Amino acid sequence: MISGFGWAALALLFGYLALFFWGSALAAQAAGRPVWLFARATGRDRLAAIGFRVAFALAFFGPLLWLAVPILHKIDPLWTEGRALLLGLVGVFVAGLGGMVAFAAQMSMGSSWRVGVVGVVGGETGDLVSGGLYRFSRNPTFVGQAALLAGVAMAVPAIPTVMASLLFLWSASTQVRSEEAALRMAIGPDYDRYTASVPRWIGMKGKTVQ
Repeated sequence: MISGFGWAALALLFGYLALFFWGSALAAQAAGRPVWLFARATGRDRLAAIGFRVAFALAFFGPLLWLAVPILHKIDPLWTEGRALLLGLVGVFVAGLGGMVAFAAQMSMGSSWRVGVVGVVGGETGDLVSGGLYRFSRNPTFVGQAALLAGVAMAVPAIPTVMASLLFLWSASTQVRSEEAALRMAIGPDYDRYTASVPRWIGMKGKTVQ
């Protein structure tokens, strides 16, 4: 079974995804062109694009499949039958916080929401956004999404949810490096100054995680 906290974390994930698609539609309207660039990604970026999709699918549908096919969760050493309530409580908090950070970061990009988590295409990087959450992380959307998936993995411990978090981290790390190269080429010295003062992932003055 899945605890109440587990169901709450899955509901947060579903709610975030609904807001994500809604926010992406608004960004496309503001930009006057599509913001989804995954179909045009190639090489490792293409793999990262697929990885993002698989990660979110695993996090949401994995626990449901485990419930529907009992033999799967019975052989899963991570499955707790909903008994890890404290872990579930922490997971819901982390998932909720992560979802809010990710959505706030996405919306603050406005019409520049073209690189982010929707692909990298040369010549379509948008303007540099450096205010708000982007003062503490160059990739707050990824940070928030990683926390969201980690929270789901804590609230519903299972092989699919843990794999989702690991796959997301690989995909984000892969795409960020491509984004940085594209932004450096498009924006130049301004981007170099930004990267010198703001960590890739998260941090505050004197304490960063690159």
